[in-house]
Amino acid sequence: MLQSKFRISLLALAMSFVLTGCGLDGDDGTIGETGSQGPQGDPGTGGGDGGDGTDGTDGTDASTGVSLMLVARATLGAQGSAEIVQYHKESQTIYATNSANNSIAIIAAGSITSNELTNPISSSNLSVTSINLPATAGTVALGNVTSIAISNDLLAVAVSAATATDNGFVLFYNGLENSAPAFLDSIEVGAMPDSIAFTPDGGKLVVANEGEPNGDYSIDPEGTISVIDILANNEPEETADTIDFTSFNGTQAELEAQGMHFPNPTGSTINGNAITVSVAQDLEPEYVSTTNGKAYVTLQENNGLAIVDLEDLSVQVLGLGSKSWSGLDFDGQENDAVSFAKYEGLNGVYMPDTITNYEWKGATFLMTANEGDARAYFFDVADEAACTAANGQSFDVTDGCLAYSDEVRLEDLSAQAGSELEALQADGRLNDLRVTSVLGDADGNGEYESAYTYGARSFTIWDQNGLVVFDSGDDFERITASIHGAEFNNDNDVNAGDSRSANKGPEPEALAVGSIGDRTYAFIGAERMSGIFVYDVTNPFDAFFADYMINRDLTEGSTVNNGIGDLAPESLLFVAAEDSATGEALVIVGNEVSGTVSVYQVTPN
Repeated sequence: MLQSKFRISLLALAMSFVLTGCGLDGDDGTIGETGSQGPQGDPGTGGGDGGDGTDGTDGTDASTGVSLMLVARATLGAQGSAEIVQYHKESQTIYATNSANNSIAIIAAGSITSNELTNPISSSNLSVTSINLPATAGTVALGNVTSIAISNDLLAVAVSAATATDNGFVLFYNGLENSAPAFLDSIEVGAMPDSIAFTPDGGKLVVANEGEPNGDYSIDPEGTISVIDILANNEPEETADTIDFTSFNGTQAELEAQGMHFPNPTGSTINGNAITVSVAQDLEPEYVSTTNGKAYVTLQENNGLAIVDLEDLSVQVLGLGSKSWSGLDFDGQENDAVSFAKYEGLNGVYMPDTITNYEWKGATFLMTANEGDARAYFFDVADEAACTAANGQSFDVTDGCLAYSDEVRLEDLSAQAGSELEALQADGRLNDLRVTSVLGDADGNGEYESAYTYGARSFTIWDQNGLVVFDSGDDFERITASIHGAEFNNDNDVNAGDSRSANKGPEPEALAVGSIGDRTYAFIGAERMSGIFVYDVTNPFDAFFADYMINRDLTEGSTVNNGIGDLAPESLLFVAAEDSATGEALVIVGNEVSGTVSVYQVTPN
């Protein structure tokens, strides 16, 4: 079995292809001549040897870069079990959600060394214990764990209600300093708490409550954001403050004009119910990042960003717009080959999942992993005839009756005569590409001028005004295609190369940022291909690619059941060198599909 595990240096990659929009180093300058030998002086008298002449400088001021090396790995024992990871630095302990058995994994990380794993695909050198989560919070039956966060000696655990459209809870534990979490309290929050984060000072916990509807839209809770104050005794306030979006009801047209997206079945009848979805119901907070004064929350399916002032709990909503693929390389064909081309009239809706932030020149900059996400809701019926009677669009034996979906193939859109979409359809290469039916019909006449894909297949740096500072463009697919050939755009449970090109490509999902020396790096995990990209983002206006790592055996036909490595990075966490057992910075990865936690040492070159 051929093992694929790569570390690509910036120099080696630059020699093989040019990256679009990456800000790569310039050509090396000529080497300066050796200086003449100075006179021999006595030690300590200031008359030392003459030094060599200095080398000529590079064409641009270049970073030395970093390399990733896999040094530790743990398995949680089940597929789909390792999603969100956190780290308690005082005890050098990793915590991870285990959705397979609704527990929290506790992984001792103090024994990690700087030695590279000799069999990284299947080896495991970290021991795992766990704590089971309670079945109820008071009288409310609890559902699945979704996220965790750590600050000081507090562990916060987000759990949905057993009836997912009901309000969920955050469970608090202390005792982390002894790696023995003890239950402290449970605080009610909104429906479907999906992401949580403490502020850097530990004074507040912010919760993104997604509030998705049930299968037939008969219950559609509002998406909300909860803020829980942490008291001076390091215990949570008994109740959370909840921020809703009702003030935005009636403003959908204005928000759409700002670049937001509202796919929903308003005006339809589903299972006998006439459906009307308000803006507050349609907004679904996905992922949260904090400073001490603000919370930044992605509204993934709506292609937006909510910014919360944590002092007065006011909220602002920004639309993120779209990205044109014109002039960039795009592969939308699943033909077992690398099939890049440039297409006019093709756009990508950012739809970010993970968000993080960092500072440059005293200003806050945001980073997003632009995964993309279509909406599709199914409900249970007896058979296809019952589905037709319930006004469903189609029936699937596995999923049930389709209540609503905005996802179609590009060939199924009705093209405006003479439009760029008509040319795309005549070309035929993108016929199977998944696009949204909600965007691209500018005049609302039922005929589309252009097409909009889910996600931007990139990561983006934004300024505090919501403007794009840097986007990685087509880098992710070009890099993986150069390295893996037709095995690029693989899915995350079976090796079938080029199997995701028509459907969101690599799906950038996980994201972390951290500083090493005087440089700042972003780490981005691709959910499908399962590789990790590293960018130097020290200057957000001059970000560039630095390294790539994948721990996956890409032998065609192998599946997750064969132990083919770490699959589907759902979360990344940066650990500073001073908090690491190795004395070097670490990146911890929660790999959802393989159910593994992997630890990379990040070493300056």
